[in-house]
Amino acid sequence: MAKKSKSDTTSKKIFVLDTSVILYDHDAINNFQEHYVAIPIQVLEELDNFKSGNDTRNFEARSFIRLIDNVAKQKLISNWVPLQKPNTGMFKVIMGEKPKLINAEDIYGKGKTDNKILNAALILKEENPNKKVILVSKDICLRLKAKALDVNAEDYETGKIKNVDELYAGKTELNNFPEDFIEMLKRKEAINLDDLNLPVKNANHFYILKNKRKTLNIFYNYHLKTVTTVANESIFKIKPKNPEQAFAIDALLNPDIKLVSIQGNAGTGKTLLALASALEQRRDFRQIYITRPIVSLSNKDIGFLPGDAKSKTDPFMAPIWDNLRFIKEQFNGDEKMIAKIDELINTEKIAIAPLAFIRGRTLTKIFFIIDEAQNLTPHEVKTIISRAGEHTKIVFTGDIYQIDTPYLDSESNGLSYLIENAKNHPLYAHITLQKGERSELANLANELL
Repeated sequence: MAKKSKSDTTSKKIFVLDTSVILYDHDAINNFQEHYVAIPIQVLEELDNFKSGNDTRNFEARSFIRLIDNVAKQKLISNWVPLQKPNTGMFKVIMGEKPKLINAEDIYGKGKTDNKILNAALILKEENPNKKVILVSKDICLRLKAKALDVNAEDYETGKIKNVDELYAGKTELNNFPEDFIEMLKRKEAINLDDLNLPVKNANHFYILKNKRKTLNIFYNYHLKTVTTVANESIFKIKPKNPEQAFAIDALLNPDIKLVSIQGNAGTGKTLLALASALEQRRDFRQIYITRPIVSLSNKDIGFLPGDAKSKTDPFMAPIWDNLRFIKEQFNGDEKMIAKIDELINTEKIAIAPLAFIRGRTLTKIFFIIDEAQNLTPHEVKTIISRAGEHTKIVFTGDIYQIDTPYLDSESNGLSYLIENAKNHPLYAHITLQKGERSELANLANELL
């Protein structure tokens, strides 16, 4: 075996990970190639506080603790030990010592965990003058404090989507499309797809074909290599108000599409269309399950709210109940249908509950809607999809620019991750809704403010 040169050793970087990175991705330590990865002892203390519970962050904390236990075995992890995955570097836990030159606690204040984590990075920088030490954190403020102390700091990049403004939209508008092809498609005549010259042929994709005053909306099925026209018909008395909404309904009703994502601003109809489509197909599924991740306010858990589990979570589920109430209003005068919807709720054929309540369940023959999916991590999205059983359809809705979770952004959230990574799969369809249909006043907020 060839002896490593001094340059090989000094070229390796040392990455210091904080708690926010571990709670985002428990496997983060294995994603820095051959470089060294360090965890401050304070991170282990914080993870100890997160290890109990059913939230995703609790799962991530437990998984990381087990991973480190497996790495350690009989070794002392206060010294550098090799990580176990191929092509990975070394790992250690940084104990709570004080740096000799610059002490973050003297500058930013004593007792705060963030400042102790900064000190861990400063200690490594002092001990390894020939290596680049980088603090990795999802916390923007912590990264800025590190840079103020002349410590390199970065966001955790694994799973982030670059050029999010160019994220796959699921639709293309083609102007000056040959009129004869539009007429042939309207008549549902057989057409050679090569002659159509559609730009996206490696994914399920929607098109708006235009020629002067003629317009036709079509869907290209990547798996079947077919083109079908998209109807503009009502579902459960909810009529699409623009082509994008018609595309969303088409994907939601298509039995060949098992995974759908709908992205758009507030008021574009994402949740309403998903719910109406689920009710339209209620006989095809054992249950309709609508959920959303609970993002607590002021860093407080929902446990501080009074009452039982239902009364604690109902305020977070209110927008879903509002959509269901709107659908019921479309049937004013039809007492039979209103009674049917109420019966579906009372018998839990329609279940509305926080995402944490479905942990451990296998989703078999369920129409599963996850609202506000931009507040999920990529790992949470993957976990949800992996639970899908036979004859289940999963729908993610959200707005990647309206994130309520402090350590996620438009590039790192689970909805962006799903759109980018699933776009070429034959079981998946996506549509971005752009036109707000809630009210002109709501549109003003989205466009001007």
